[in-house]
Amino acid sequence: MRYQISGKQIDVGEALQTHVKSELGETFDKYAQRPTDATVVFSRDSSAYLCEANVHLSTGLTVAAKGQSHDVYAAFEAARERMDKQVRRYKRRLRDHHRDRRSPVEFAEAPLYVLAANEGTDEAEPDTLQPIIIAETEAKIPSLSVGEAVMQMELAGVPLLVFRNEKHGGVNVVYRREDRNVGWIDPAGRG
Repeated sequence: MRYQISGKQIDVGEALQTHVKSELGETFDKYAQRPTDATVVFSRDSSAYLCEANVHLSTGLTVAAKGQSHDVYAAFEAARERMDKQVRRYKRRLRDHHRDRRSPVEFAEAPLYVLAANEGTDEAEPDTLQPIIIAETEAKIPSLSVGEAVMQMELAGVPLLVFRNEKHGGVNVVYRREDRNVGWIDPAGRG
């Protein structure tokens, strides 16, 4: 597994890097998952340390977690424990996902735009309704079944996931509703 361990305005020493590598490796070996790479970023927020960890699995899925504590090691452990809980919860489904899938998850490229925010609500009416694009990158849209998309959304810890439905090839969205249920938008579902 490839590791990218870095710090934002903090020094990540050799001892912390070794600890992260051994603990993450142990966590994923326990569940017989095959991670391909891991990105762990440490940062500081006033008096607390933050740890953001993303691990990409060979099946194409991603597990993400965040941790926060007054100690940098404890912040990592909080993130690792969340990952462990997520992978433990989805172990059977991850194993079934890998067995049913003949090839890795395919990704389509799509442009991703970052639009400028309207700073104040007191502003006069804008001259145009065209948004101002401040950044442009690429997004990867996975081809998944609906069940896999919900699982990926949960594993990544995101409130929404855009994916290409394997059943019909259309773009779909799954999202976490305020009532904690999952919503599914399928424009091609009524045809």
